[in-house]
Amino acid sequence: MESREVVIIGGGPSGFTAALYLARATLKPLVLAGEKKGGQLMFTTEVENYPGFPEGVMGPDLMVRMEEQAKKFGAEIRQVNVTKVEFINGVKKIWVGDEVIEAKAVVISTGASSRMLGLGEEKLLGRGVSTCAVCDAAFFKDKKTVVLGGGDAAMEDALALSKFASEVTMIHRRDEFRASKIMQDKVLSNPKIKVIWNTEIVEVKGEGVLEGIKIKSTKSGEEIDMQIEGL
Repeated sequence: MESREVVIIGGGPSGFTAALYLARATLKPLVLAGEKKGGQLMFTTEVENYPGFPEGVMGPDLMVRMEEQAKKFGAEIRQVNVTKVEFINGVKKIWVGDEVIEAKAVVISTGASSRMLGLGEEKLLGRGVSTCAVCDAAFFKDKKTVVLGGGDAAMEDALALSKFASEVTMIHRRDEFRASKIMQDKVLSNPKIKVIWNTEIVEVKGEGVLEGIKIKSTKSGEEIDMQIEGL
């Protein structure tokens, strides 16, 4: 059994930051970053609100720098998935498949993942449905697309799609966005992006490939079918 002072579960910004501080404290942390290290910033274009980069920095570039900095001070980073943990009576065990690692301390920084609608759309991932328009925008060239949501991630996806898609429609269940003002301004001033307020998606249609959606007004209850090629 492998023994460590500190194990960090998660390889996104918080995980790499923890690794940097712990490595500089000579604790030689082990980062179990998962198969897709870097977190959601790996699916982001320009990051404008990170200190030290007045002109912005690309998300993947920032994560590469954070990883290199943590490794420079002695952090070890493994691109593996944690399958089980057991914290009993002060003993902390982490499983990576059949391998067991024991640690005196564990930092959990597993971050966030995309939330699905629960309408079966996951069956069409890669076939018209995407959880990262920044990654997949080029695949929607000259296609009718919809972005669901009202936060910064939705704004960024809509802006990315507007460079390729023939149509970009944002659907939001409220009458205002929760995104930062600067991101809202970018979206609302973009002539290629249309917004449908007070609306939610109630059905995702398609056999093998996305063919359309059904939307419903949260105020009147009216339902409308939309033919789209990207969601």
